Amino acid sequence: MNTADLGLPVAVPSTALFTDQYELTMLQAALRSGNADRRSVFEVFTRRLPEGRRYGVVAGTGRVLDAVENFRFDETILSFLRDRGILDEPTLEWLAGYRFRGDIWGYPEGEVYFPGSPVMRVEGTFAEAVLLETVVLSILNHDSAVAAAASRMSVAAGDRPLMEMGARRTHELAAVAAARSAYVGGFHTTSDLAAGFRYHIPTVGTSAHAFTLLHDTERDAFTAQVDTLGRGTTLLVDTFDVTEAVRLAVEVAGPELGAVRIDSGDLLLVAHRVRQQLDELGAVNTKIVVTSDLDEYAIASLAAAPVDAYGVGTQLVTGSGHPTCSMVYKLVARAQSDDPDAPLRPVAKKSLGGKSSVGGRKWAARRPDENGVAEAEVVGTGEVPAELAGHQLLVPLVTGGKVVAREPLDAARDRHIAARARLPLSATQLSRGEPVLPTEYH
Repeated sequence: MNTADLGLPVAVPSTALFTDQYELTMLQAALRSGNADRRSVFEVFTRRLPEGRRYGVVAGTGRVLDAVENFRFDETILSFLRDRGILDEPTLEWLAGYRFRGDIWGYPEGEVYFPGSPVMRVEGTFAEAVLLETVVLSILNHDSAVAAAASRMSVAAGDRPLMEMGARRTHELAAVAAARSAYVGGFHTTSDLAAGFRYHIPTVGTSAHAFTLLHDTERDAFTAQVDTLGRGTTLLVDTFDVTEAVRLAVEVAGPELGAVRIDSGDLLLVAHRVRQQLDELGAVNTKIVVTSDLDEYAIASLAAAPVDAYGVGTQLVTGSGHPTCSMVYKLVARAQSDDPDAPLRPVAKKSLGGKSSVGGRKWAARRPDENGVAEAEVVGTGEVPAELAGHQLLVPLVTGGKVVAREPLDAARDRHIAARARLPLSATQLSRGEPVLPTEYH
């Protein structure tokens, strides 16, 4: 399903202005110089992972496909550009008929990546491909950062479910994208209804402290919630006194009470005390849900606690300290002329300060060892070695301007779990370290 066609309230009329002005001024200059139609290859990659991270997670691919399809310059947008004097009339006329008609290859969503991995390759004329730089990077940098944090939290949580609940900690549209990326990274549910509506992610939620404070007594609040939502609901027990609240919760709902939620205090200590109390009250099947500014380290610290599920907000939607992946979109090859059959010539920026890039249209493969565990990310140009042909990572996403790789979100989520499982065990360590795989250039 193309969510860009649904006209949902979390969509926008066009993605064409999700760009930086210099994309358009480069276009105008290229049209004037006669080089706009040169066949070009742009690649998205990062030169390094966030400090201490062992792997990255590709997320946002499906949103990129929607954005490319919706990259249109209607009359309102063209009038804005005209009134601001940003572009001349020939360029505006060219934009009026803009459609991306090139090819896009990329790592499939949910796959892991490493420094230098060509996670996306955009091929077309310079004019049509250069315009996509900002929107592609905006999506991939944000979504991949959230997915990487979600993946680490998923590892820390083990088999315990994770709930995304960060909508109130970020921009309202970013919250929808964050919930989507968290699901790719291993989360199970979201509190954000827009994300549930747009991406069919399971949604959860019961009550906040305000609901308890609304009522004259905590018993009244619990009774109202149970009467409305049933005995299987989750009751928030840390508004006043946790011990008394747990007693009231079981008294009101009975041993069939679904869960209690703890949102403050020493979660490790409180969880143990609450579990003991629930068992003594006969609510042996009542689960314990914890929230309260969790990150992957806090989740890991609760591994031995009697906790059944985690709710994560702020740290998740901000990438757990790394809100971007520092991905870049670089021209790596261009034709020697505007002849469609002209050979491609590798190009690359040469720069001091670690900002250089490697020229050439690249392939990527992940070489396994004899046990099927990944041992290296191999990136190269030219022919793919026969021994790596069956381990290539890039897949066609757009062919001749037509999206060919749209898939259910669950496919990306399952792919990530499988890809992470094929990495060396040290990939799942939360301690700081180097990327778990070296990147070799062929």
